[in-house]
Amino acid sequence: MEELKIDFNQLLKKAQDASKNSYSPYSKFAVGAACLFEDGKIYLGSNIENASYGLGLCAERNALSSALCDGEKSQLVAIAVFSPNQKHCLPCGACLQWLSEFSVMNGVHYDLQVVLETDNGLKIYKLSELLPHSFNFE
Repeated sequence: MEELKIDFNQLLKKAQDASKNSYSPYSKFAVGAACLFEDGKIYLGSNIENASYGLGLCAERNALSSALCDGEKSQLVAIAVFSPNQKHCLPCGACLQWLSEFSVMNGVHYDLQVVLETDNGLKIYKLSELLPHSFNFE
């Protein structure tokens, strides 16, 4: 895969903007996500809650779903996650598994980058650091 120059600050800013569209009347915990694909396209998502809590949708899965519904076919290379409620807002386990599922292209696993805001600036993780043993059928 050809290296894509990534502006992590811009990606985090897009996640921050997406968090403003959060529908979180129950938890009051807004989250935004921005998924960057190899072709340079960025897809946004925000968390959407439901009175039946288990039916809510996290920002990360919302952004990935938007990309898939738009027909995105290139490699997912990075995701930024932002919450105005908490710095260093890590994706939940379900979202990490989704990221793992969509970090494979042509049978090759790509260790995508997960970008978060901290008190000391950006923190960039590899997906394998956050989910070292993802579920798969191999």
